[in-house]
Amino acid sequence: MELKIDKRENYTQVQILSDKLDVHLAPSLKAEIVLITGGGEKNIVLDLSNCVEADIEGLNAIATTDRLCKNSQGYLVVGGVKDKIDHLLSISQLDKDLHIAYNINKADDLMSSLINEIE
Repeated sequence: MELKIDKRENYTQVQILSDKLDVHLAPSLKAEIVLITGGGEKNIVLDLSNCVEADIEGLNAIATTDRLCKNSQGYLVVGGVKDKIDHLLSISQLDKDLHIAYNINKADDLMSSLINEIE
């Protein structure tokens, strides 16, 4: 599997182990996110540190993850975003809706801040 799932205290981190979030990986990511959110988790950090490329299906998987988190009154933080993916998020205007951190440590910190805001 090209995903690593790490349950944390207040959120779940999903790490993409592949260098591409594309048509081949996006369905697996969506299925895993549905299982995670269906199990009651509402806060997800999506770690893209290993990804250097994404296609439209990868962007759709990110948008789906964001929608599922928001529908549960939770948050998605996308961490470890590289230049090419950041550019695609900007072109697609997903960057306006997402919480983005450019390294995974900042993503964890951002998630903690968001969770603390609602407590």
